[in-house]
Amino acid sequence: MLFRWLTLFLDFPAPSFDAGVAFWREMTGSELSPFRGAAGEFATLLPPAGDAYLRVQRTADGSGGCHLDLHVDLASGTVDQAAARAVALGAAVRHASEGLVIAGSPGGFTFCLVRWHGEGAVPRPVSLDAAGASRADQLCLDIPPDAFERECSFWAALTGWDLRPGGRPEFAYLDRPAGIPVRLLFQRRDSAGPLDHVTGHVDFACASRQPLAARHAASGARILSASRHWTTMADPTGRLYCLTGRDPETGRLPEPAA
Repeated sequence: MLFRWLTLFLDFPAPSFDAGVAFWREMTGSELSPFRGAAGEFATLLPPAGDAYLRVQRTADGSGGCHLDLHVDLASGTVDQAAARAVALGAAVRHASEGLVIAGSPGGFTFCLVRWHGEGAVPRPVSLDAAGASRADQLCLDIPPDAFERECSFWAALTGWDLRPGGRPEFAYLDRPAGIPVRLLFQRRDSAGPLDHVTGHVDFACASRQPLAARHAASGARILSASRHWTTMADPTGRLYCLTGRDPETGRLPEPAA
């Protein structure tokens, strides 16, 4: 397997960085690592047990968002070889240095290729007070309609993971191997402008959405809408995310009743 771990980065503009980090640290039950980077712009959200897969970054410009790090098993090839594979599939390299390649998917979503350092213990869900178990375990790529098929094919080919249809026509996902902490979901947007690119948001799998939504709201989030399978939220900085009715342990939707 080429990629042995995924890390999900939450990118915050400087004015909202402290508030955003404090909220996500609390909602994921994490501790915060020491800051690192040339300007102290990076930190890791450390789970109570297991290997970290959530990190935060203070950005110098832009509106923030999220991006994905794919950790390359050097026994399967180098980071540069992984980058060449990504480019052949339609990615564009934006920066390359020793052990790091920053690239954009065909639809413009930012991802990084980095070395794998032996991570493999997926953290367990956490429970916030009486709100039930949850885990921030899914990156949903929000894709313009005309780019949907190509973007799905790109990620399936890059990872080598099987592409599966979602529960509704506008969704698809990758069947991640055991030991991977982040699930990749693809959502076809209803519409998009000619210059719109692929964006992403984080989904929590949770045992009970309503109590968890209330718990998040008590810490500064806003409940924007609720549907049958998910609740759309905004964190204190305005970042959109969702609480979804999936098993926090497996990340899967419940089996339909017989």
